[in-house]
Amino acid sequence: MCDLCNEISRRTFLGTSAALSGGLMFGGLSESAAASPVIGSEWEPLPPVRVYVVFLGLAAGWPSTRFDPEREIQYVFKPCFDKAARNLGDVEFIGGDLIPQGIDATNALLPKIAEQNADAILVVHFSCANTDAQFAAFASTGLPTAIYARPYAGHEWTYVAELQREGAKQGMKIISSFSRDLNEVERLVGLLRVPKRMKNAKLIVLGNPGCAAGTIEACDYGKVKEKFGTEVIHVTPDEFVEMHRSIPDKDAVAEAEEYWINMAQDIWEPSREEIIKSCKTHLATRKLMKERGARALCMKCLGGIPIDILGYPCLGFSHILDDGAIGACEADMDSTLNMMMMLYATGLPGFITDPVMDYAKNAVIHAHCVSTTKMDGPQSPRLPFIIRSHLEDNLGAALRVIVDRDIDREVTWTKLAHNDVILAATGKLIEDYNLDDRGCRTRMVCEVTSSTARELFEKWGGNVIGRDIMSRLHRTLFYGNHMDNFRDIAQLLGLKFMVEGKDWA
Repeated sequence: MCDLCNEISRRTFLGTSAALSGGLMFGGLSESAAASPVIGSEWEPLPPVRVYVVFLGLAAGWPSTRFDPEREIQYVFKPCFDKAARNLGDVEFIGGDLIPQGIDATNALLPKIAEQNADAILVVHFSCANTDAQFAAFASTGLPTAIYARPYAGHEWTYVAELQREGAKQGMKIISSFSRDLNEVERLVGLLRVPKRMKNAKLIVLGNPGCAAGTIEACDYGKVKEKFGTEVIHVTPDEFVEMHRSIPDKDAVAEAEEYWINMAQDIWEPSREEIIKSCKTHLATRKLMKERGARALCMKCLGGIPIDILGYPCLGFSHILDDGAIGACEADMDSTLNMMMMLYATGLPGFITDPVMDYAKNAVIHAHCVSTTKMDGPQSPRLPFIIRSHLEDNLGAALRVIVDRDIDREVTWTKLAHNDVILAATGKLIEDYNLDDRGCRTRMVCEVTSSTARELFEKWGGNVIGRDIMSRLHRTLFYGNHMDNFRDIAQLLGLKFMVEGKDWA
């Protein structure tokens, strides 16, 4: 081993087992650091994702002859990691080694990373000298690996895109960001959670055998397990009815009054009894999810459950989404898996939609009768809403969520296809469509920004979807521009990424 490699032990600021909060350079995180987990407080906390941090490169000509890596760690990155730990809430930073350039230094560190049972690696690149081989060595562990560098860390950034492309063929999972914006560290770390969370996740499909909808591979529970590690649990309507019977009526009444009736801007078609019926189904759904250890459930709701007993699940799905888990309609596996990825990455809920084109506004109208009232996540204020019937049959209780206050917000809508491709497009919310009583109850008019409405129409599905209408139709909408997030999620999960309306397979 080279002499420089002996620097590893002297320059390890976190110790072999200490988290960032206990190390010499990163000491002092308060106990409140885990106050904002991705999954809302209603659910059992998930074990933290252990991210091993490596600072790569000692003083050199680049970025400057005066560059002091230890000072950089203390005064630039310590506050950055403290903030990320507080905001993410379910990440444990370990390691913190400052190592020199050279593959020997990396090879000497890899056994230590393995001993620490790391779930992912974050490499903070400080200075240059053939560190591209070190990037590859970290990624070759099979662990999700992120590379972050501020400007002028070195020239090795020129190798990273090629490493991502070629490494993906060998199973490497590499994402990167080269930016002066230190918030990118938190974004990358948030994304590094996704592979572990998907691997450990359980997804309930509620309906009769064969009810799962979406692209063929997503409806094959074995292929979902093989691709993502996610366990799919099938529950029949009869089993669920038994769960429903166990819910006390008084709990459903309290839920209806406190979360819906008292908070609604108005109530149109549904009776109080219909709302209570929906709330009993919600409480049964939540009980089922907790008993099975699942954070996500999709249900064959239209024609797949006894509505006379259960009512409609729309209100319940909304409340589950509000609380930081997933309730999805129409047994849509593509959309449910898609929402799981984004929830684990950012904490944001998705809005499953039936999109229609509106050339007059260069827009897509995204509409459905199920929507969260907290589009910005569990900690955000609720959007105003009116309780209405399900529009297609004028039965049950559903929501018209009013998004007027969010006009001009950027949005992203996506489609997971065949467990293999993520299609994504972006837009700007320009209107809460309420001109007539057509379509579904919640309707967001979104001007297309990643292409045009005409281009989106012409390249809808990117030639990767097939002819099944559910697969062609549903998209999942998220607040914010998440093109980079979905590119990186695709990279981490071994998926292809396509801009819908631009790319064509």
